[in-house]
Amino acid sequence: MNRLFTLFANRIAAFAGQPLAFALAAGFILAWALTGPIFQFSDTWQLIVNTSTTIVTFLMVFLIQNSQNRDAAAMQAKLDELIRALRSARNQFIGIEHLTETELELIRRALESKYGSEGDEDEEHGAGHISVARLIARI
Repeated sequence: MNRLFTLFANRIAAFAGQPLAFALAAGFILAWALTGPIFQFSDTWQLIVNTSTTIVTFLMVFLIQNSQNRDAAAMQAKLDELIRALRSARNQFIGIEHLTETELELIRRALESKYGSEGDEDEEHGAGHISVARLIARI
């Protein structure tokens, strides 16, 4: 069941990101709008688009979230492997994605205070290490 849902979610998410999916959705809305005068803009006419779009949106949230969760887990596994492979990397960072928002914020603040967040160079890594803020300013 898991494998089948994953395959289904991947295919739907891939299709939903294509121009054809947008064109079909826009075509549906256009057809609905053009039929308004025929149905005298009735409550039923309005209910059709409201119900249809609500159902599609509701289902797509779960499919896209599933796809995003798998992508994020794969990315974390790859990053963890890179941390393990690099001698100079700190293994304490492996698995920090499971921490709370508050704990992650504390780690981020500690790193910024140690390495600087306003363009300071990192003394540990020499003059070649430039903070993100400084890199952005150079672009």
